[in-house]
Amino acid sequence: MAIFPQTRTSVPPPSAATLPLPRPAGTTRLPSLRHIGPNWYASVMGTAIVAGAGAALPVDVPGLRAACTVAWALAAVLLLTVLTARAGHWLCHRDQARAHLMDPAVAPFYGCLAMALLAVGGATLTVGRDVVGAQAALAVDVVLFAAGTAVGLAAAVVVPYLMVVRHRPAPGTASPVWLLPLVAPMVSASQGALLVPHVAAGQGREALLLACYAMFGLSLLATLVVLPLVFSRLVHHGPLLLALTPTLFLVLGPLGQSTTAVNQLADAAPGAVGAPYVSAFGAFAVLYGVPVMGFALLWLALATAMVVRAAREGMGFAMTWWAFTFPVGTCVTGAAGLARHTGLDAFTWLSVALYVFLVGAVAVAGARTVGGVLSGALTAAPVPPRPATARTR
Repeated sequence: MAIFPQTRTSVPPPSAATLPLPRPAGTTRLPSLRHIGPNWYASVMGTAIVAGAGAALPVDVPGLRAACTVAWALAAVLLLTVLTARAGHWLCHRDQARAHLMDPAVAPFYGCLAMALLAVGGATLTVGRDVVGAQAALAVDVVLFAAGTAVGLAAAVVVPYLMVVRHRPAPGTASPVWLLPLVAPMVSASQGALLVPHVAAGQGREALLLACYAMFGLSLLATLVVLPLVFSRLVHHGPLLLALTPTLFLVLGPLGQSTTAVNQLADAAPGAVGAPYVSAFGAFAVLYGVPVMGFALLWLALATAMVVRAAREGMGFAMTWWAFTFPVGTCVTGAAGLARHTGLDAFTWLSVALYVFLVGAVAVAGARTVGGVLSGALTAAPVPPRPATARTR
């Protein structure tokens, strides 16, 4: 399903851009792949974070490790499946693929490719090693981390560039989706922290650690530029379209992921930098993470209220429901990191509560996605989503 902005300049409406074009005689294509956009990688991210967040929980639950292993295996299969489908999309429907890049509502989802690679790689290192072995898990993670980081950094530059020179969205059309290519380097920062201890001590280990901090800063500052635009759009133009309302949960991504990153980087700092910096990084993890987690909970309450309102207005299932998964998972790992560094039971129970929500959200979104694929509803040509009612109610 494609996601559509409410207004746009300089580009054709996505409802026109995404309609099938006449097929030249003598050619073949796979119609079911035509509308498989980059947003489908969100299902990989949401499934993989169940494994990664479950492994990070500061509690010992019988059977949890086995369940996380199943989630990792499913995420790996999903990654291969979506990669194959997207390759077929580019090979058989290049006109549609180019239309996606020129659509300011769809292009940001290319950040999901990077995060899917990174999430599966990190889950392989933390959970998948029980199945494939430590050395194989490390090798897989290194490959996926390198590929995901390269794609994420490219998306963080290319997508904003296209928005400036080609998309030029109209004022008041800012969307939480715009955060997707910007948060990908933050995922690299947190996943790179897991690889720091595996690099030989010396320049290489320190360089990787500081590169992760640089990606943390890159993503954080970019988020601080975009987030006010998103809130301003909500205040001045009212609720999002019903199908887009779940994307409000995407704001939790940079908040939870940045908290996760600073805590994991603090854990990786010993042996990579000198003692004064180790202490500073540990203090920074708490001094930064606690306030940001507080804001994340505020936004979670606001986004939940907006989703409840949209549900009462008739919001149906869409692929945007996957926004309920990965961003919440980052808050799970962020709260778990704060529990490690503060020793507070409050953060432990917060991480557990958010994880329960995460598992439920993945189960619902996964079941509805499978049903939509089997029925063909999710692979058919998209239709513009229905707007919410005016804010006079």
